[in-house]
Amino acid sequence: MALGREDRQVRFDDVMLLVGDQLPAGSVYRLLAEHGGALFGDEYFADLFKRSVLGRPTVPARVVATVMLLQAYEGLSDREACDRLVFDLRWKAAAGLTVAAVGFHPTVLVGMRNRLRASDRPRRLFEDVNTAARAAGLLRGRRRVLDSTPLLDAVATQDTVIQLRAAIRRLLDAADRVDPELSGAVRAVLNRDDDYASLGKPPCDWDDPTAREALIDALVRDALAALKVLEGRELDAVLGQVAELLALVAGQDVAAGEDGIFRIARGVAKDRMISTVDPEARHGHKSRARTFDGYKSHLGIDPDDELITGVAVTAANAADREVIDELLGNPVTETAPAPPEADAKADADSDAGVDAEAGVEVIDHGGNPGDGSGPKTYEVYGDSAYADGATLAEQTGRGHDLRAKVPPVRNPNGYSKDRFGIDLNAGTVTCPAKHTVAISTGRRQRTARFGALCTACPLQAACTTARRGRVITIHPHEAALQHAKQRQSDPDWRQDYRTYRPVVERKISHFTRRPWGGRKARCRGSQRILTDILTRAAAINLARLATLGLHTVPTGWAVA
Repeated sequence: MALGREDRQVRFDDVMLLVGDQLPAGSVYRLLAEHGGALFGDEYFADLFKRSVLGRPTVPARVVATVMLLQAYEGLSDREACDRLVFDLRWKAAAGLTVAAVGFHPTVLVGMRNRLRASDRPRRLFEDVNTAARAAGLLRGRRRVLDSTPLLDAVATQDTVIQLRAAIRRLLDAADRVDPELSGAVRAVLNRDDDYASLGKPPCDWDDPTAREALIDALVRDALAALKVLEGRELDAVLGQVAELLALVAGQDVAAGEDGIFRIARGVAKDRMISTVDPEARHGHKSRARTFDGYKSHLGIDPDDELITGVAVTAANAADREVIDELLGNPVTETAPAPPEADAKADADSDAGVDAEAGVEVIDHGGNPGDGSGPKTYEVYGDSAYADGATLAEQTGRGHDLRAKVPPVRNPNGYSKDRFGIDLNAGTVTCPAKHTVAISTGRRQRTARFGALCTACPLQAACTTARRGRVITIHPHEAALQHAKQRQSDPDWRQDYRTYRPVVERKISHFTRRPWGGRKARCRGSQRILTDILTRAAAINLARLATLGLHTVPTGWAVA
């Protein structure tokens, strides 16, 4: 068995002996060169090869971990990273190598990421860097800041024609490999003069609307005919997945007209798949005017130490609030290696008033300060993407102090809802003209109707254009929204928000500084992308720890 252990014998061509003084103090290269062995020992990846009949690769764990982190830090491809290890003395020093040390093949990184993703601790690089930070006295604060940023996908967005044809082709390819008899049955029901073997769009006179309609109709009918053949059959995992993909593509963008011909439907499906190559990628909106395709990277930041405490990846169309629980939870139970010297926004839109910009997200691990037990509670800062009533009420119920700005309610026809005094205890609403009405409960929602009071009101023209008078809708979580709005008027609350909230924007800037792996995905699928994002977050944190002067002392980790 090839153990791949690190050679710790000091040699005359050791890189640190030659250029150690030239490595900038406070750089991630120097931190890894001096303490990489304490972070990533020889057994760091041993559990990934327990079931391997071939044993472990001959590359020491410290070298592989260092290359993965520096690759993410500099935004490089696998081949570029392996070249850096061979020719860049900073990389050799960080990995603890000699000048003459040889590199390894890029596929070692591919295999390591696959094994890491399937292991019991797929987040270990990120978690263990943060555990070292905690051991040094960092990440003890009770504040967290949340945000997200677009992550562009690694594939081209496909139109309906390409998706339909690609999905049929994938079904035929899968059936050829798994069940040739079934493949023949599917091919027998396809009516188009197309073997579905080539890539891209089929021939068509794209300037002729009739020809385009005929092509789309034929593709949809071929897709439905293929699915009809599969109906009622037991399919293996691969065929079942491909069949589901074809069914989704055949139904998301097309609709049959009154004449029975399938055409492109008007509008965009809510959860439209944008590529058969990466079925998890989606259309996203940073704002009403700025759109993107792919995913979102969600980050949680400790604003006091400026370290990333949590990471998540979602489709681009996911709401930021969907992963608050994941990021503010307590998922980490493992301990990182100690140094050798140590002894051991939807319902809220009507009341939030606006589609929120892509927001923020956060996380921390461990118990309450001082006792190490139970989930922590935080002051959580976020933008208006987290300010819907349900999220405010939910997080308050879990002990968190969610400080997200609830935007003013916009009413183009008159006074905003914010101009009305809502007394939930008394069950009344008072308008700007000082008229007070009771809140009534309907089958779907609670409302306050001013009705005839608006007829003779001198403020009617500025308040409403409705003939039956102004109606105020009471949100199911109105109490949480009203409480949040009252707090926003507190000068101390505003000062805290201005102090801590912008920190996440700076950290996102650090995170996306290298587009390859930071702003643009290097691979396909949310799980593979998450592995990359976690590694980059670990590298960004290491760079921050290097700036803070992380080092070892006889009792463990410490900062300058």
